[in-house]
Amino acid sequence: MKLLVRTGLTAAVAAGAIAIAVAPASAAVGVSDAHVVAGAHAVAPNPKTIKPAAYNQARSTLANAGSQTAAKSHPIHGKDDVPVSYGTSLLAAARDEFRQTDRNLPPKDKKSDMSIPHYNAIHSAAKTMGIDKW
Repeated sequence: MKLLVRTGLTAAVAAGAIAIAVAPASAAVGVSDAHVVAGAHAVAPNPKTIKPAAYNQARSTLANAGSQTAAKSHPIHGKDDVPVSYGTSLLAAARDEFRQTDRNLPPKDKKSDMSIPHYNAIHSAAKTMGIDKW
């Protein structure tokens, strides 16, 4: 019985290894037939670090748009780079704050559950820092 189980497991592992080895080659064949959705864009991974000047500019953009969180955060100085988490945290906090502030607006005046000017400020700040996902 043990031999039968070991043989079955060995066969399963071998089949899995073959599937893994073959999958990249077969996946490359179908790439050219991919369907492109209008308005969709590829999301690049976030950088590991951002420049303090970019963070400070994004912070100012959000504070000028009305984010109290951004206004209370401290500008970065004396460093060459800062972790991208500083920027993503700033964006997420401002996003949540703007959504809370704009919750009573009519749906026609909102984009992504916040006013259009707040939405534009968030995306401008994210672009300044080179951040795609927060």
